[in-house]
Amino acid sequence: MAAVLVSTPAAATGGDRTEPVITQVKTAAAFDFGSGDSPENITVNPNGSLTVSMLGVPVNKPPKLVRITSSGQRTTLVGGHQGDQITGNTRGSDGTVYYNVDSDDTSRAGVWKLPPHGRPQRLAALPADGLPNGLAIDPAGRTLYAADGVNGMVWAVPVSGGAARVWLTGPELAPDPEASLKLGVNGVRFHKGAVWVSNFNQGTLLRIPVTVHGTPGRIHTAADNLPDVDDFSFLNNHSDTVFAAQNDPTDRVSVVHPNGTHESVLTVDDGLASPTTTTAVRGNQLYIANAGFNAPHDQKLQRGTINLNALTAHPRH
Repeated sequence: MAAVLVSTPAAATGGDRTEPVITQVKTAAAFDFGSGDSPENITVNPNGSLTVSMLGVPVNKPPKLVRITSSGQRTTLVGGHQGDQITGNTRGSDGTVYYNVDSDDTSRAGVWKLPPHGRPQRLAALPADGLPNGLAIDPAGRTLYAADGVNGMVWAVPVSGGAARVWLTGPELAPDPEASLKLGVNGVRFHKGAVWVSNFNQGTLLRIPVTVHGTPGRIHTAADNLPDVDDFSFLNNHSDTVFAAQNDPTDRVSVVHPNGTHESVLTVDDGLASPTTTTAVRGNQLYIANAGFNAPHDQKLQRGTINLNALTAHPRH
C-alpha cells in the first residue's frame, strides 16, 4: 500500500527534559485491518526497504510477509495458511529472510527461510504448542535465536540447518501464570556479544552474554517495570540505549538508558495503536509497528526522528 505522510502530534516533553526525544512522527504506511494486515515485526534492508510480518489471525485471515519500499510499493514475499501467524523476521548478510511461523500444524510450526530469488522452506521445526515470537541472528550469521513466549524459552537454530535446541529457559523467561494473556519471553536481539530479550508479563529487559562455546552466560536484568514490553531495538550497534515497544494496554514507546532507567517517549497521543516493535535506522530514524488490535484498528507503520541531542543530554543516559 502506498505510503502516506500524515502528521501526528510530536511526543510530549516529559519530566525535566526541555526537548522531546522523538520528533516529526508520521504515518509511513497505513494498512487494511480487515484484510489481516496487522504488522508484528520489522526488518530494515540495506536498500531502505522494510520486511514486515503481518499477523492475519486477528481477523481470521492468512498471515503474510511483505516488503515495502521507501516509495511505498508493497510486495508479498510469502503467504501463509489461515490460522497460522508469521511473527518475528530477520535478515542474513546474503539477503536471506528468516521468519517464525506459529502454527498448530506440526508440519509448519518453526523457523523458515526465504533465500534471495528462492522459495520458502522450513529451516527447523518448533513445538506446535509454543509461540515463536521474536527472532534474531548473530553477527557471524551462524545461529538464529527464537523466543518462545508460551514455553518460556529461547531456541537456537543453526543457519546451516539442523534441529533447533533449547538455548535457555528458566523463570526469568516464563509467563505469569496469573496473567490474562500468558506471554513470557517476547522480543529478542543479538547485540554486542549477548542475546537480549524482553518478557511481556514480567515487564523486564534481560541481557544474556554468549560464551565462547555458544552457551548462555548469567542472566542480567537490564531494566524492569516495563509492562507489556514487546519487541525492541537499539539506537545503533555500539549503543546500549534501547527503544522498547509496550503493547496493549500500556501503548507506549519507552527509551531505556544504559543504566537501566527508562521513560516514555511516545504514547497514544502520538498515534500509537498496539505497538509491537521498534526499529532504529541509520542512527536517527525510528520505525514503530502498530498492530491496531483495538477499534478503530489504526494499524500502520510510523516513522519518527530521534533527537540525539535530547537523548544524550539527559543525565541518566
